[in-house]
Amino acid sequence: MKRFWILLSLLLPTALSGAIRTQTVEYRDGDTVLEGFAAWDDAVTGKRPGILVVHQWMGLTDYERKRCEMLAGLGYVAFAADIYGKGVRPANPGEAGGVAGRYKNDRPVLRGRVNAGLEKLKALETCDASKTAAIGYCFGGTTVLELARSGAEVAGVVSFHGGLGSPTPADASRIRGKVLALHGADDPFVPAAEVAGFEKEMRDAKCDWQLVAYGGAVHSFTHWTAGTDNSKGAAYNEKADKRSWSAMKGFFEELFR
Repeated sequence: MKRFWILLSLLLPTALSGAIRTQTVEYRDGDTVLEGFAAWDDAVTGKRPGILVVHQWMGLTDYERKRCEMLAGLGYVAFAADIYGKGVRPANPGEAGGVAGRYKNDRPVLRGRVNAGLEKLKALETCDASKTAAIGYCFGGTTVLELARSGAEVAGVVSFHGGLGSPTPADASRIRGKVLALHGADDPFVPAAEVAGFEKEMRDAKCDWQLVAYGGAVHSFTHWTAGTDNSKGAAYNEKADKRSWSAMKGFFEELFR
C-alpha cells in the first residue's frame, strides 16, 4: 500500500495541493438511477474541456475518482460515469464478470448508458460542452470505443487496456472523433486476432486512429493495486502506466489545442 501512494504522488499533478473540488452526482438513464463523480479545479476560470471517465469491471471505485482528480489537475473537468447503477458494485471478480458481461453482450444498452454519462458531463456548469473526450479502463476501454461507435459527439476517446472487438464493426463508420487505443502487447485477454480485427475495422471506416502497444505489459497495466505478476494475465506496469498517461495528455493537447 505504501508503494501505491508513492506511485500516485508521482503521477498526480501539483495542482491537487488545494484547488481541486469533487462532487458525487446522481443522474439517470431512463428509470435507472446512476451515481457518478465529478472533479474540477477551482483555480481555473470559466468553462473548460470535459473528460468522461469510464470504470473497469468492478464499477466506479476510488481508482476512477483519483484519475478524475488527476485530470482536474491538468485543467479539465472530469466526470466518472456509472454504467452499472447506483449501489451496484461487485464484491469480487466473479460478480464483476457477470455484471460486465451483461453490458458487453448488449451493446445498445451499454451505448445508452455511457451516452447518459456523456450528457451529464456536458451539463456540468464548468464544462465546455463543445469540447469533450472520454477515457476508459479495461471494461471502460471497451465502453468508450462503443461510445465512439454510437456516433456520439466527442472529439476523441482513449481506451486503456480495453477490449477492442466489436460485434458490429461496420458501426465504426459512425465515429466522429479520433481514437487512441493503449494496449498491453502481452495482454492475454485481448489476443492478436482481436487487435488485428480492430485495426481492420478502423481502416475500413477510414477513422483517425492510433494503436500503441507497450512491450512487457499485460492487462490492467495502469492499475496500481493489480500486483506485478504478469503470469496472472493482469498486472501493474509502472513504465506502461506513465507512458500511456503521457500519450493521453498529448492526445488531448492535439484535440483541444
